[in-house]
Amino acid sequence: MSETIAPEKHFDREAGKDGLGESLGIVRTLYMDKETGRAAIEVEAEMRMCHSGGVVQGGFVTGWIDAAMARAAMCITDFQQTPMSLEIKVSFFAPATPGLLVAEGWIERRGRSTMFAEGNLKNAAGDIIAKGTSTIRMMPLIDMSKKK
Repeated sequence: MSETIAPEKHFDREAGKDGLGESLGIVRTLYMDKETGRAAIEVEAEMRMCHSGGVVQGGFVTGWIDAAMARAAMCITDFQQTPMSLEIKVSFFAPATPGLLVAEGWIERRGRSTMFAEGNLKNAAGDIIAKGTSTIRMMPLIDMSKKK
């Protein structure tokens, strides 16, 4: 049986300040499954993120897929390591438009310090509108509470 980690322990507005999540329009983490190395987030695409007649700029799409893959990488390590993207590639199949979308991420392969992740972005109808892959270097957990 998979262990689903309560996302509110680590993410979302209720867990504390998450300026990056707010900037990206992340509404909530839907799930993070440690055993399967999978995670999903719900995002709100807004007009402020759009260009050319209501099409979401590709950087937001990439950020959403990256955020889901990062959550998958963090939960599989019990939040004891920080994911650093070495490389990320996204293929866009259809335009993302304003409204609720779901980004999913999962770990395809895990080594000692490197992971290979995949993810996608789905529209409200459940259609995959973008897919991504990433090579991730796992680093020691960074304690953000200590000021330098």
